[in-house]
Amino acid sequence: MRSLSPAKALAVAVYWESVAAYRYRTLAEKATTEAQRKFLGDMANEEQSHHARMQDLLKKHFPGTDFVLTLEDKELIIVGPRMLELPDSGAFDRALEVILESERRTAQFYRILQDVFSRADFKPLLREMTNECLEHAKRLENMPVD
Repeated sequence: MRSLSPAKALAVAVYWESVAAYRYRTLAEKATTEAQRKFLGDMANEEQSHHARMQDLLKKHFPGTDFVLTLEDKELIIVGPRMLELPDSGAFDRALEVILESERRTAQFYRILQDVFSRADFKPLLREMTNECLEHAKRLENMPVD
């Protein structure tokens, strides 16, 4: 991970935030209670705003860059398949675990990037994103059941 250029690291972050928004939205649609639907929908909206923010940073600071992310790039942050299949109620719980582990892995990714990025103006954002991922993981662990 330390060998990623700042531009590619941001591209990986953009990818994660997009996948996270999709995953939360998918789970919100499959949730069995209104409290869960609202909770997961709110998480999806947060991730969508993170996606837009990271994408704007990538365009602003690294205009014209275009990456094809490899499977290895994606595995820096994504746990399990990008697309969630939820054929039964047990799959919902497994999907929550996948997202929880991805949030933790992404927090680690952002934490390492704080050391990798030499630009001081990126460090507060990376700290904020690390904390956001950890906070999301904590919220998932305490997700309302009804």
